[in-house]
Amino acid sequence: MPKEPDKIELSEHELREIAGYAADCARRVLAIFEQSVPADARPRDAIEAAYAFAGGGRRTGALRQCGFAAFKAAGEAAIPAAVEAARAASHAAGAAYLHPLASAHQVKHILGAAAHAARAEELVSGEDQPVTAGTLEWARQHAPPAVVAVLGRLPAAPPGGGRVGEFIRYLDAALRA
Repeated sequence: MPKEPDKIELSEHELREIAGYAADCARRVLAIFEQSVPADARPRDAIEAAYAFAGGGRRTGALRQCGFAAFKAAGEAAIPAAVEAARAASHAAGAAYLHPLASAHQVKHILGAAAHAARAEELVSGEDQPVTAGTLEWARQHAPPAVVAVLGRLPAAPPGGGRVGEFIRYLDAALRA
């Protein structure tokens, strides 16, 4: 029988900082989605809901639904960069629901918005490596103390996940250094 992951300390203040950071990352690429699908407000709504939580709001079913709706918008977008931008928004709303478990999977919840945003910008730039490096560096420099502290309580990011997974592992290692 697989062992349950150990619990970690995770304060509401840390959850709010992580959600605010994820929303900041997703907001950087929201225009990519909105240029592709201007009538679809689901990713914007998810980012705004993440900011509301980060600013002191409650974790509600509506917040969770905004995250799911942005994820659905990603599945309906036709342009790959727009897909990634909507996924970043979904991760922003979902960051409020990080679990206090010492599981490598939780790293994806913390850094998913940043990684999907970097992938969206990479796709828009034609996979220009300096653009991607700049996006990842922005995400590293803007990570609040709670991101670094909570990552330090978790195992390293898991393998897999394609290009987005590479970005998650890069950010994870850079923020732990």
